[in-house]
Amino acid sequence: MTIKVMIVDDSAVVRQCLKSIFDKHHDIEVVAAVQDPIFALKRLEKITPDVITLDIEMPRMDGITFLTKIMKENPIPVVMCSTLTTKSSRTSIQALSIGAVDVITKPTMNLKQSLGDSETEIINSVRAAAKVNLSKVANTATNYNRTYPNIRPKLNADVIVSKPMGRARASSSVVALGASTGGTQALERVLVSLTTECPGIVIVQHMPEAFTAAFAERLDSLCCIHVKEGQTGDEILPGKAIIAPGGKHMIVKTKYGGAPYIEVKDGPLVSRHKPSVDVLFRSVAKAIGQKSLGIIMTGMGDDGANGLLEMRQSGARTVAQDEASCVIFGMPAVAIQKEATDEQLPLDNIAALIETFAPKRSARL
Repeated sequence: MTIKVMIVDDSAVVRQCLKSIFDKHHDIEVVAAVQDPIFALKRLEKITPDVITLDIEMPRMDGITFLTKIMKENPIPVVMCSTLTTKSSRTSIQALSIGAVDVITKPTMNLKQSLGDSETEIINSVRAAAKVNLSKVANTATNYNRTYPNIRPKLNADVIVSKPMGRARASSSVVALGASTGGTQALERVLVSLTTECPGIVIVQHMPEAFTAAFAERLDSLCCIHVKEGQTGDEILPGKAIIAPGGKHMIVKTKYGGAPYIEVKDGPLVSRHKPSVDVLFRSVAKAIGQKSLGIIMTGMGDDGANGLLEMRQSGARTVAQDEASCVIFGMPAVAIQKEATDEQLPLDNIAALIETFAPKRSARL
């Protein structure tokens, strides 16, 4: 099947570069390349692309306004095209919350060369977007300005740092989450439902470098648990979630006495990703073993399946998000095929499992 793509970007150079990249692949056809959302809306009256690549800052109508409009009126999978700036990263996280499927990055200099270097990422994002379950995107997407009035007060960050042996004691069990396409919305649904009594959580969400900090900040503003981008030495504590920084691997280790913490390090791509879910899960299997819970969530590809299998073999409880609630049932499906999972759960049941997770079990459930 040919994937029909519409490019919406006010830069003629970007439009030309993206078209030249797509034209190399027989399964992708550029059906329109327009300079702003106003022109895009006119073209959408006559054509229906399978995927739209969308710039953020454009004249006449910005990308967020356009995205909000089409997600309400005529949902189409959208891949955001964002520059690596703090402002753009925060806006991109907003776009993902509204319903964009993925974000690809574009540089502010040397556009042709840099976009060419990112060809594999761009092509994979578009192919993944063409396969998404749009009804699940609509169901999981959230209002960016949404508040959650019924959650408990957040545990003070100063308490987390200064009183590790009090309420913020070192976590005796660790929950590891891995996600990719559709994961930003799914993770928000899970984390906003957790209380500060939940076990310590470590997360890999496939996301470009410099975007994970904005993602963590957004989640921290919504959740009663503390959410942050990981740094080497961060302790894994109850009521705290740590997100692997984009462009780095994150692993779990234990100090003398068993207190778990994380280490962030560079290295080659693993399972075609950095950060890699496999890297995180394998480290949890080694450091925590049967006191851990591994959950693989929506996403394209197979990252995390082998690591989850190692977690299960170490005695951990392992779970896959079920197909019915996944935006893309790729990563969970591979994990299930490898017999790496104990069970499958709907997205809305995952938070309850995390809350009730007990590290001591007499038998595998």
